[in-house]
Amino acid sequence: MAVVLGSYTMPLLGISIFIATLSYISYKLLSSYLHKWVEMKPIPGVPGTYPFIGNALQFKTNAGDFFRQIEDYTHTFFDAPLLKIWIGPIPFVILFHAETVEPILTNSVHMDKAYVYNFLHPWLGTGLLTSTGHKWRQRRKMLTPTFHFSILTDFLEVMNEQAEILVEKLKSQAGKGPFNCFSYITLCALDIISETAMGKKIYAQSNSDSEYVKSVYKMSDIISRRQRTPWFWPDFVYRYFGNRWEHDKTLKVLHTFTYKVICERADLISSNASDSDTDQGKRKRWAFLDMILKTTDEEGNRMSDHDIQEEVDTFMFRGHDTTAAAMNWALHLLGSHPEVLSKVQQELQEVFGTSDRPVNTEDLKKLKYLGCVIKEALRLFPSVPFFARSICEDCHINGFKVPKGAQAIVITYALHRDPRYFPEPEEFRPERFLLENSVGRPPYAYIPFSAGLRNCIGQRFALMEETVVLSYILRNFNVEACQKREELRPVGELILRPEKGIWIKLEKRVSQTSSN
Repeated sequence: MAVVLGSYTMPLLGISIFIATLSYISYKLLSSYLHKWVEMKPIPGVPGTYPFIGNALQFKTNAGDFFRQIEDYTHTFFDAPLLKIWIGPIPFVILFHAETVEPILTNSVHMDKAYVYNFLHPWLGTGLLTSTGHKWRQRRKMLTPTFHFSILTDFLEVMNEQAEILVEKLKSQAGKGPFNCFSYITLCALDIISETAMGKKIYAQSNSDSEYVKSVYKMSDIISRRQRTPWFWPDFVYRYFGNRWEHDKTLKVLHTFTYKVICERADLISSNASDSDTDQGKRKRWAFLDMILKTTDEEGNRMSDHDIQEEVDTFMFRGHDTTAAAMNWALHLLGSHPEVLSKVQQELQEVFGTSDRPVNTEDLKKLKYLGCVIKEALRLFPSVPFFARSICEDCHINGFKVPKGAQAIVITYALHRDPRYFPEPEEFRPERFLLENSVGRPPYAYIPFSAGLRNCIGQRFALMEETVVLSYILRNFNVEACQKREELRPVGELILRPEKGIWIKLEKRVSQTSSN
């Protein structure tokens, strides 16, 4: 009997250790959950919160309905000092006032992205958007020089060329009634970021059925759906019961495309081809990828192939989708306000006359009212309608204690509608951003590109692109919106999009000549 019992000693010991470990982990998780529940109890919350599942069952499954639900919460609790919701066992504080947003975004302790950003890791890795701590600081320091204004101006040529192509595409719709302009603008933005970020022409405006283009949108939808359903947050549950097969299939398309481009550019640089002249005798264009391939840290180490792919995938996603959405919203607003459109076109007339010449750096400085239009459009329809951070140490927000491990969601869409700083907030008034009208406005009342240390590294690139593309469209066409504001139904996923596109009418401007 002793021999028989001895043969079971090791399996029994292993089982005992497993049970003990599982019990300890369960105890720690339960203790942490109960601690947060007690600590955050004084904070006003959404009714109908249940233990362990929180408010998850109350959330709408449709992305558009879910966003309107969050928007309704911000209206209902606008006068509350703070608001909390629970998504599964994780508490979130909802921030949409300048005085509650500022202490989080200015504190270098709370720089980690929230848990839900983990679902971006398979696609974007831990690049600039999703990384934390030392890696983020090192990567930001390495990449910041590539966004210097003098380098960005080199990309004006690409922006002008693609904007010209867009105008030619739009001419086929001019005078023919309502059409959805969303894909036209988006494909133009994709062509711009592809050539500037990767040095690769993908001809998206000529090939709207591109597999890569479709995969970008499909992946965004897949990730957003998972973020809204906490029962699919555990990887093993998602793998066996979720949409993992479609996720992995889409991911393969995205990574195969960017990996191929990176290899091509690396070969060009190693053979010094990137420094040679083109067939036309002009200096070959540089892309962000070229600079990243040559960038080194303080110790002289270059980024690995994996590191480079993380950043290229991040640039491709964040560098076109956000800008495209912003330009589409701006076109709707201009088409809905002919008096604003007239002012913009008058400014364009003063700068360009009847010429169809490209936009240069001096023009960008002169187009001040168009700049105000872009800022006001981003106020009403911020491309990133909300973003989230982890609370990395116990802190106080507006008098309430928020424990370490909670998450903070900044609802940019609601923050930009604070009537204290934007009277009649639903009105489209570009004059709000004239210098004299911006005096005294808190810096954290308007943050379309986030703020603080983790602000968007590409914001100057985005504003430059929007100015160039919109100036081309408005120099060539009059715009009329075909939807009322209430018909737009914004969908707040990773990017703020209209549920059924942006429908406009275009008429060719008779004052435009073919050349000057």
